[in-house]
Amino acid sequence: MSSTSLEARTSKDRFARFAKIALRRVAAPLVGVALFVYVLPKVALLYAVTGAYDVTRNRGLTLAAVRRYFFGNGFLLWLLSPLNALLDILSLPYVNKGVHKLEDLPPAYQDEVRRLIQIARDEDLVAKLEEKARENARTMIFFRWYGANLDTFLDIPAFHQDWRYIQTIGVSVFNKKVSTSWHFGFTRASLRVLYNLNDITDRTAFIQCNGATHYWADEKLYIFDDTLLHRSVNETSETRYCLFVDIIRPTPFPAVMRFVVSAIALLTKSFKFVYYKNWKVIER
Repeated sequence: MSSTSLEARTSKDRFARFAKIALRRVAAPLVGVALFVYVLPKVALLYAVTGAYDVTRNRGLTLAAVRRYFFGNGFLLWLLSPLNALLDILSLPYVNKGVHKLEDLPPAYQDEVRRLIQIARDEDLVAKLEEKARENARTMIFFRWYGANLDTFLDIPAFHQDWRYIQTIGVSVFNKKVSTSWHFGFTRASLRVLYNLNDITDRTAFIQCNGATHYWADEKLYIFDDTLLHRSVNETSETRYCLFVDIIRPTPFPAVMRFVVSAIALLTKSFKFVYYKNWKVIER
């Protein structure tokens, strides 16, 4: 086969691949949006407003992030954007800073988070989870899921007490040289609390969110709104163990937030296995 024929075939393959990507990422979503606007114009206007509000909360916004929000892994967040906008209003005067210090939370919240962290320390979770997690790139173990206690292979009775604000308790484990892609959470009825359980001194283990990087070597505790675009990175040669917690968002209407969390728990009883499809979720 001549070099000219090879070049023509290569160019044809490249064009076909480009056309396929363009159809999947641009043309098909635009057709879907056009139909949505045509059939339900008033609902489409609502979603345009709440979606624009939602996605522009991210600092350093890029075109790729906008596409990811509307047509990628942020689509569920966009679907819930009217609800999340309402939750933002109902949370006032507690302003959502995106990334929070523990001191930004009400005193009762602070006490509960500190108590949970102390339990996790006392239980020596790293040693107890090491064998189960060592074979997987990313492992997730849940002890509590949106307010409901779970029966797992590791029994920690203190995790199953009657928490007022803590809704989800788990441990995420990143093996060495493992990272997530950029992604969005889906509800602002809660805030995400992460606490690195093992000592990491290497600054190639971090989480990025809202235009900033948090290094686990600098501070073990990180509290943030996970509906902002974020990713976790572990480029170290050691495993990273992180307490993974959701707390009810501070609000003058806690019953509303608890109702939303309860509804999510009901609707997503087995959803964690889909939402964490790139993780090994261990139960027994």
